[in-house]
Amino acid sequence: MLITGTAGGQGRAAAELFCAEGARVVGCDLNAAGAQETVSRVRAAGGEMTSMAPVDLATPEGAGEWVSAAVAAYDGVDVLYNNAGVPRVGPFEDLTWEDWRFTISNELDLIYTVTKAAWPALCARGGATVINTASVSGYRGVAFAPQAAHGAAKGGVLSFTRHLAAAGAPHRVRANSISPALTVTDQIRRFLEDPDHPMHEIRRNHPLGRLADPEDVARVALFLASDDAAYLNAIDIVIDGGQTAID
Repeated sequence: MLITGTAGGQGRAAAELFCAEGARVVGCDLNAAGAQETVSRVRAAGGEMTSMAPVDLATPEGAGEWVSAAVAAYDGVDVLYNNAGVPRVGPFEDLTWEDWRFTISNELDLIYTVTKAAWPALCARGGATVINTASVSGYRGVAFAPQAAHGAAKGGVLSFTRHLAAAGAPHRVRANSISPALTVTDQIRRFLEDPDHPMHEIRRNHPLGRLADPEDVARVALFLASDDAAYLNAIDIVIDGGQTAID
């Protein structure tokens, strides 16, 4: 299987979890050191994983080279987990064209480039699945920080996933998405080190009393890739611990 963005956070958690369940994972990231650390952790636990880094998935060339190498190594692919993404957030009045293009390129375009490159192999396999990472920001206009470009990109991921499900149906390729809320990755953990950051208020008011861990997200992806989800197609699973129930 292919997982993008495996240098840390949700990608690393997914790589470790899928490999623990017997998957053979090919990962990638821009962060070469982090990507290699994930490979080392997986192999130390007895899993099978390889990785390429740095890889710029926002370009067709970067995505195509990575996918081609993975398909050649394992004679095909049956699961594609589009996890990688890098946004720029901030007030809309400060959002520049460069910020907008950077976010759309690194959160929406890269899902297209990777999926397009992997599509022939997925269709040839039959019974394959694509899991795309969207976000609750694709539904909501208010979050912990202003993020118009991020929300627009993730809204595009939601729609793109439904169209992929329709395109893949004749080939028995399922396509679903997951929409995490705030998840405690390394980036978010830095904010939480500030005792006055508003994220602490979000955590205190959360119905479960905590923010999501990367493992919470990875477990949902694992389910969607499993035979237990064989009849799920064109759906999105919101992973927010019930936060939208009180907002």
